[in-house]
Amino acid sequence: MFIRTTAINKLRKLKKRTKIVQGSSSAGKTYGILAILIDTATKNSNLEISVVSETIPHLRRGCIKDFLKLMMWTNRMNESNWNKTLLTYTFANGSYIEFFSADQENKIRGARRDVLYINECNNLHFETYHQLSIRTNKEIWLDYNPSAEFWAHTELMNEPDSDFIIITYKDNEALNEAIINEIEKAKEKGKTSNYWENWYKVYGLGQLGSVQGTIFSNWQQIDTIPNDARLLGIGLDFGYSVDPTACIGIYKYNDSFILHELIYQKELSNKNIFDLIRNEPTMVICDSAEPKSRAELQSYGLKCMGALKGKDSILHGIQLIQQQNLLVTKHSTNLIKELRSYVWATDRNNKPTGEPIEIHNHLMDAMRYGFTHIIQQPGLGTYRIR
Repeated sequence: MFIRTTAINKLRKLKKRTKIVQGSSSAGKTYGILAILIDTATKNSNLEISVVSETIPHLRRGCIKDFLKLMMWTNRMNESNWNKTLLTYTFANGSYIEFFSADQENKIRGARRDVLYINECNNLHFETYHQLSIRTNKEIWLDYNPSAEFWAHTELMNEPDSDFIIITYKDNEALNEAIINEIEKAKEKGKTSNYWENWYKVYGLGQLGSVQGTIFSNWQQIDTIPNDARLLGIGLDFGYSVDPTACIGIYKYNDSFILHELIYQKELSNKNIFDLIRNEPTMVICDSAEPKSRAELQSYGLKCMGALKGKDSILHGIQLIQQQNLLVTKHSTNLIKELRSYVWATDRNNKPTGEPIEIHNHLMDAMRYGFTHIIQQPGLGTYRIR
């Protein structure tokens, strides 16, 4: 069901060429901008609109999914007009909205357009933005969560043809109450933790903050899993209504480990989980805190076991992973988000607590379960694969 929110009303007031939309988590930035672009396309003939994000998987799980929902909710969807191969929707009046990723060089430096929307633009390099902007005739939309200062602040914010707005989850009347409660928990935690104070500042208030103390920096992105990579195991962290079920495949490739996101979804039954990974020919290492769920998966025929836990097991697992060379597939969009956001917790005096934060950790936990099974430390920093 489509709801015209306060966020959409605020976005419609932006009139300059470059519209910079800074916002909190769940502020409705993507929905609002896409709703405006759809309305603009239906009211103006032969308009060319490009929606760009970091990768195609990121687009499919974000903007494209939201776009198709909005088209159905507003009774504008005509399946024959949606080209699933080219990721382009063409309206009856000749206008179209196309979706492509920032890693498609021919698109970045290709044809011109009338309107450009870059989703989560802080994940793109400034040169990529610049190449797209000089090929855009009319208007540019940019959105992001302000976790740290980047080129939108330093290069665009004070330009005379730039509009700037901050919207928050409080501007989104369509937001589920459970999500509101989760965001506002951080406000209370922020009274005794610098980390949560900063988190609420960024993801609750939409104000510029900084994500410091990232735990894993030993990774880089790759396109696909090579044919000669060897699957060693799968890590699985159970979730349901509030937290997603998170599942990750771990592969060995030369001197590196490849990580590939398999599941990141809420409200999955154990049978659903089994159906999604039943064909993976390896051991699944699950959260040992849920033996009933593990037993049910085993009853379906899945090879699975509980993760090794004990005193300092979290820290030990993190240390094991930090010493590896990690390659992450570009399709693992939620994993990439967690890797960028998973940091050490600090107290109110900004002193490290020695523990990781308890958020952005679902795939991180699944990864740790898998690695503590795959990698052993028999002594003095030497490792072997089993």
